[in-house]
Formats: sequence, C-alpha cells, structure tokens
Amino acid sequence: MPGLYLGAILFSMVGMMLIDGKYSLALRVAPWRTALTVVVGTVFFLAWDLVGIVTGVFVKGESPLFVGIVLAPHLPLEEVFFLLFLSYLAVVMFAVFERRSRARSRNADAAGSGAAGRTGSADAGPSASDAAGRTGSRAARRSGSEGRGA
Repeated sequence: MPGLYLGAILFSMVGMMLIDGKYSLALRVAPWRTALTVVVGTVFFLAWDLVGIVTGVFVKGESPLFVGIVLAPHLPLEEVFFLLFLSYLAVVMFAVFERRSRARSRNADAAGSGAAGRTGSADAGPSASDAAGRTGSRAARRSGSEGRGA
C-alpha cells in the first residue's frame, strides 16, 4: 500500500501539532523560534543522513509502504518528513519538560516558604513524633494490620 508510511508520519505530525496548540507548548508561544529550530534540526539530520549514505552506513530498503519518490540515492521522500517530525517532537517535548520543571520549582519554593513560616525556621525538620507516626503507619500498612484492631 504505497504512501502508508508517509501517511502515518503526517498523521503523527498533525497529532503533535494539535497537542502543541492545545497546551501552547511551542508553536503558539514562539512560532519563529519553533520553525527555525525545526528547520535547523531537520537540516542537521539530513546532513547526518547524507554522510551516512556516502559512507555506506545508511541504505534505503525497499518497501511497498514508500511512495516511491527518491530525492537522492538511498534518501526517500519519507525521510525528510520523518526528520521534520522528529525535530518538531524534540522541540515540543523540550517545552513539556521545561514547563514541568518550572512548575516543580514553583511548587518546591511555595512548599519551602510555607514550611518555614509555620515552624519559624527553615532548618527545622519534622518533629520526632511526626517521623515516628509516619514510620509506624507505613509499617502497619505493609503488615496489613492498620484499621483491623491488631
């Protein structure tokens, strides 16, 4: 079935764009920077592929799933779209992890300032009774005896 591989890549690209748009990860936040990064990444990987083709490391296998358009020896059309998708995926995933890291750091800052305000000292940890209570209830949960009167 010619074109199935290219169709799967394009379907994945559209899905990634929908996720990016819904959560405002890359393209909506910085369209020029995102486009430039994707193009530079794609050109880098194409150069990598060409070096691999010239040295004989990369060869194109035959498949009925390919469209059949070859841009250069051993470089099918699908490879360019795959590299575009790969570069775009990297940008979006970087944005996801960057956002997650910022959220964690905000949460840690908020938790740290809240704990310092309650105890009066940022160095004050949990009391011995708090630690013993948590350890005891964890041990009880492991043994399965918590809440059974044992």
